Order: sequence, then C-alpha cells, then structure tokens
Amino acid sequence: MKRTVYLLLCVMLLSFANTVKADEGMWIPMLIGKNYEQMKKQGFKLTAKDLYNANGSSLKDAIVHFGGFCTGEIVSDKGLIFTNHHCGYDAIASNSTAQNNILDNGFYAKNYGEEKPISGLFVRFLQRMEDVTAKVNEATKGLNGAEKESKMTEAFNAIAKAATTNPNLEANVKDFYKSNQFILFVYERFDDVRLVGTPPQNIGKYGGDTDNWEWPRQTGDFSVFRVYSSTGNQPAKYNVQNVPYKPKKFLPISLKGVKNGDFSIVYGYPGRTDRYLTSYGVDLATEKVSPTIVKLRDIRLKAWKAEMDKDVSLRLKLSSKYAQIANYWKYFIGQTEQLKRLKVAEAKRTEEKAFTQWASQKTEFAGLMEQYDQIYAAIDPISVQRTYINEGFMASQWAANAPNIGKALISLTKKKDDAAYVKQIQGNLSNAIAAYEETYTEVADKKIFAQILASFYKDVPVKSQPKFFAEIAEKYWSGNPEATFEKFTNYLWDNSNLIKPEKLKAFIASNPSAEAVAADPGYQYALNIIPAEYIKNNFGSTVADFEKKKAELDHLYLKAVLEKNAGKIMYPDANSTMRLSYGNVQDYSPKDGIVYKTTTTIDGIMQKYIPGDSEFDLPANLIENYNKKNFGQYGNDGTLTVGFITNNDITGGNSGSPVINGTGELIGIAFDGNWEAMSGDVAFDKKFKRTISVDIRYVLWCIDVLGGAKNIINELELVK
Repeated sequence: MKRTVYLLLCVMLLSFANTVKADEGMWIPMLIGKNYEQMKKQGFKLTAKDLYNANGSSLKDAIVHFGGFCTGEIVSDKGLIFTNHHCGYDAIASNSTAQNNILDNGFYAKNYGEEKPISGLFVRFLQRMEDVTAKVNEATKGLNGAEKESKMTEAFNAIAKAATTNPNLEANVKDFYKSNQFILFVYERFDDVRLVGTPPQNIGKYGGDTDNWEWPRQTGDFSVFRVYSSTGNQPAKYNVQNVPYKPKKFLPISLKGVKNGDFSIVYGYPGRTDRYLTSYGVDLATEKVSPTIVKLRDIRLKAWKAEMDKDVSLRLKLSSKYAQIANYWKYFIGQTEQLKRLKVAEAKRTEEKAFTQWASQKTEFAGLMEQYDQIYAAIDPISVQRTYINEGFMASQWAANAPNIGKALISLTKKKDDAAYVKQIQGNLSNAIAAYEETYTEVADKKIFAQILASFYKDVPVKSQPKFFAEIAEKYWSGNPEATFEKFTNYLWDNSNLIKPEKLKAFIASNPSAEAVAADPGYQYALNIIPAEYIKNNFGSTVADFEKKKAELDHLYLKAVLEKNAGKIMYPDANSTMRLSYGNVQDYSPKDGIVYKTTTTIDGIMQKYIPGDSEFDLPANLIENYNKKNFGQYGNDGTLTVGFITNNDITGGNSGSPVINGTGELIGIAFDGNWEAMSGDVAFDKKFKRTISVDIRYVLWCIDVLGGAKNIINELELVK
C-alpha cells in the first residue's frame, strides 16, 4: 500500500497549525536524526546511524526497492528477500500452469536449484542520498516556463551521470515539496532475482476483495525471493553460475510478538501522496474523477470474472491483471467515501481562507487561491471525458496497441530493403503480440469494449462528444447505447486485422501494403483515441494549460507553506523514494461501542472459512494443523497470531515493507491500510489511520509447518 529546506512539516492535512504526531509522516532517512529524540521516547533503542549510514551498514541496507513497485527486506546473509504475496503475484502466476499450479497450490524451493528465475524482475539497494537543491537552483536561476523545465531536466541528468561511477549504479534526482527541494538518489541494481517460495493463494490472498482494505484481517500476504550476484558479489544478469548475494545488512527476526503500545518502524518506498492538494482538487476527485474510475474498472472486473470462473487456465492467465485492477477499484471507492465522511474539502477550505489572509500580505503569494479557482473551473467540464481517455478507451489493449502496430507496418513498407530495420521492427512486433496474446480473452474483451463506449455515450453530453464518436453512434445506432456499441464492436472484431491475435499474426505475415493498414477499421478507430492526439483534437490547449498552471501554483503554494511554517518540522509528499515512518502498535475504535484489537489470530481464519469459496477456502493442511494446535515455536497462548496493526504512515509502494521493532528486529510485513482511513493519500487521519501487517510468526509457520521448507527457516536469525 507515496516533493529551501529540510524542515519537517507540522502543517498537516486538516490544519497547518497542528503539531505532527509521531505516527504521521514519511520521513527522509538521511534526516531522521531530527526525529531521534521523539523516537527514543516512543521506544526506539538503537542509534540514528543504525537507521541510515551512508558510510557503513545500517537498516537501510536491508531494504530493497522490489521491481520498482513494491518494497522487500533482506532476511538472511544469503540474499533472501521477504515481500508481499501481491508483490510477487505476477511472478507466481506467470510460473503457474494448470499442470503445475503454484499460484493455487503454493511452492517452496528446497534448494537453490529449485528456485525460479523471474525475467525482468530486479531489486535496487539505496547507496546514498545527497541534497542537490543548490546545484539545481543555480542551473535554473533566472529562468521560467519551458526553458526552466528543460534546464532542470538537463541538470538532473548531469548530476545523475556524475554519480554513476560504475555500470552497476543507477541514479536519479527527485523533486520534493513541488520542486522546492531536490535530492539525488544513487542505487545499486541487481537483475537476477528468483522466486523461492509462496503460500497457496488461499493463504496469500485470503479474504480476497471482500477483506481488501479491511481490519480485522487474516491474510498471509507474503512471498519469498532471493537476489543473486556474480561470484564477486557484483550485480549480474541471470546466469546459472551466479551465487546468492551477500548483503551488507539483513534483518534478524523476532519471535517475541507484539502488544499494544510497542514501538514500530516501517521502512520502504511509498509511491505517491498528494497531501497538499487543495480543496478544489479534492472536490474534483470525489465528485467527478474517482466515481468514473470506479465505474470503468467495475466493467472490466465483472467481464473478466465471468470468464475466469469458467476456466482454470484463463483464471491463471488473467489473475495478476485482475488483482491489479481490483485493488485500486476498491481503493477509489474507499478514498471517496472517507474524504467525504471526514469533510476534508470543507476543512481545507477553512485552512485556505486563513492561508489567503496570511498570503495577502506577501506580494509573491497573493491571489493564489483565486488562481486555483480559475484553473479548476476551466478543467471541471471536461474532467469526466478526460478520465475516459486512459481509464476507459485504453482499457482495451488492442486499441492501445493498434496505432503503434499500424505505424510500424506502414514503416516497413517504406524501408523494406533495410534488413537491420526490418529485423528490429519484426522483433518489436513479435514481442508486443506475444504480450497481447497472453491476456486476450475474446468474450470479455468484446464486452468490456462495448460497455465502456456505451458508458461514455451516457456520461458525456452528446454536444461534447468528439466527432469520430458521434459518427460511430449515428452510423450504428440501434435504439439504445448498449445495442449500438455492441453492433459496432461486432463489426470491428469481424473486419479488423488488428484485434484477434491469430488474424493479426496472419496479417503481419502477409506483408500488407500501407494502404491496407491505413484502411483497417480498427486502426482508423484507434488513431482517434491516442491520448495526446485526443486531447489536442478535442480539448485544444485546455488540459496543457491546466497542468502547466497547476504545477506553477503548486510550486508557489508549497514555497509559501514552507515560509509560513518556518522552524517547524515538515515532511514532503511520498514520491517513490526511500522513507521511514515510526509509531506504535495501536488499537482503535471505528465507531461507538466497538474497539478493534491490535492482533488477529488463526482462530479468526477458521471463523471465516467457507469450503470451496474463491475468497475464504483454506488448504487442508492448515485446517489439519489448526485442529492439532500444531503451532510449534511460532504460537502463543494456545493460538497463532496472524496479523497486527500499527499507526505507521504508509501508502502504495510500501507493500512488502518490513515492520521493525525498537531493537531493529523484523516483526511483520506491511501490506495494507484500513477502510476508515483510506483518505490517507490526501489527508492523514490521526485517529483512524492504521497499517495492516502480517505477523512474521505466521509467515514462518506457513513456510515451516505447512510448507516443510526448513531449509529457508535455517537461513534466518531468529530472536526469541
């Protein structure tokens, strides 16, 4: 489960004047010393250098950016990685077949030779961070607009290039506080990552969509990987001769468990938050954008689910894609609900009124909120239609692919005598088609395409619909939108060479003429929905003007917030860079008369158990060992703890992050937030915000007792 100044924000979402609570904030590790005294008061027992040390080993060296989309932690001196099951889901599903279904049945390698290489998967270790604000500001001094952006990009690239002193390093410069601060990040990247173990998905995904974003929770959301290196412990591409990587630091694992009030750290790579979003942005999201996203994702999920339930092979093929869409389908539902329940827009308007009064005395910041009002008024009428571009029209993969495939085929007719060019383009086409074919599902794909077009027709006033769309509706009109666009869908599937995979491959093999490609009805349709072209042809400069002006206003707004709160600790929005949050294991009351305890147990798993259910079924050996109370060294008080909650501040990208106790030991793996605080990416709620984690003892029990993988357990440093 996300940009001058190294001051940390006490301005928090609902009030700039509030003092930041310790559980609130995704802190920059390089500066965590500023928080050290508060951390000690809450139960931290180590030193600030134990958290981050660029010149020696520290906890940050045990944290990996997993695939660029999740977090993982090193848990052995042989490069073993723990992360979430949903982070490893694609790797697990892509290695599953109807004959060897490790997604459903689970898998644990008993030796290195059984570990499964995962093509394209990588991990990155952060080597160091450096504040380069002065360098960037010097490079862009006196510039504005496009010229400033260009020079800033040039400065970023120059700084990053200078930092990559060997080919195994990667570097980038990230902006903070809306480009009021800039930090260089230098990483070491490893590309040989192998799947070591996964529980069956009725453990790893227990509760499914029903329990997603909910507490109490009993999901065993974990998977196990290993990073490999060359024999010199250097990064290397996959090779059978590679050996397990020896890390600078790995996390010992505590078997002592947790109790209410215990200190906790979450260390990882939160993706993106927007906690300085104005009330105008909150209103647009809750009233227009998020409901549209939910509607369009619902169409896709229902169509896929109906087909996945019919065929195991198809379910395995679509499961990763389905899970990705479903996760944030429910997220947008919950975020909208909680933003409204907490009256976030209203609270922000109150703060903006006070801010405007303060800013009126500052020439540089006067009139900021009035300018926000103007740009949002301009974008509001087209916000629904704009959401359809990527979330709706691009939902059909063939339509997203068709412009590039068509242009590539046309280019081949012009350079057919250039053997090297022909070989390159044919290779690109082959790869694109193979990826497309992997998830093509004709019945579902046709249904999704037709229903999204019908939804667009009903959601966007006819007078605002683009010309090409109006022409389709008129030509194929059949009495109602649903029948009309079903007719158009059937026409495309029957007559285009760019939709059905077998027909597409045959078309390419026929070396079609440029005229034949250009005349293809699927190609003609797809050219109209290329996002950049669609925006240009239908909105003119409205969208570009909005995005440019909003970026300028956001930069000024954050500059003003920093000035207004000078001397107060302040943290920036998440932006996929390494962060640390600290807090405590903590219960909460979601409503009057109810208190949610800090832990869940295997007893709760059994209470939810529904034999044969797609979300709440269980492996036979879990039930068997539960009945025998066979919990081994991982049990406590006659049961087994499965999950726990803390008040740490996390968001997407933190999935797989370690939850670490006050002495630096792993106690759990973070995987979700709770329903009552799904406003968290926009507005942190100190009363309800919780991080949901799988207890490390349940993870080890699943590996050891259920999986029989004592070889994995023997690698770990267990602290009792």
